[in-house]
Amino acid sequence: QVKLAESAGGLVQPGGSLRLSCVASGTIFSIYGMAWHRQAPGKQRELVAAITSSGNTKYLESVKGRFTISRDDAKNTVYLQMNSLKPEDTAVYYCNADIRGSEQSPGRVNYWGQGTLVTVSS
Repeated sequence: QVKLAESAGGLVQPGGSLRLSCVASGTIFSIYGMAWHRQAPGKQRELVAAITSSGNTKYLESVKGRFTISRDDAKNTVYLQMNSLKPEDTAVYYCNADIRGSEQSPGRVNYWGQGTLVTVSS
C-alpha cells in the first residue's frame, strides 16, 4: 500500500512564503508524474503545478512566477515552494502522484494525499 503525506500548511501573511512537501511511502517501484492541486471553499479542485519524471513542469497561470514545483526522487518527495502569496491562494492543497508499486506489476495507480490547509491572511 502506498501513502502520500503532505507537510503541515498554516497561516501566512500576504506576500509571505511557504514550502509544502509531500512524501510517498510504502511499496514503491517507480514514481511517474507528481502534482499539486488545490481546492478553495466553494470552488472546484484545480491543478496548481505538475512535474514529470524527467523534470518537465507546468503551472496554473495565476501562480506562474510565484510557485515552483520540484521533486527529489531519492526521497520520494515532491515540493511546492510558494512565494508572494496572495489571499486568493487560500485553499486546501493536495499532492498527487502516479506510482508503480512493483517491478512485477506494470500498472500505475494514482494516489492522493489527505490535503493541507494554507491560509493567506493578515
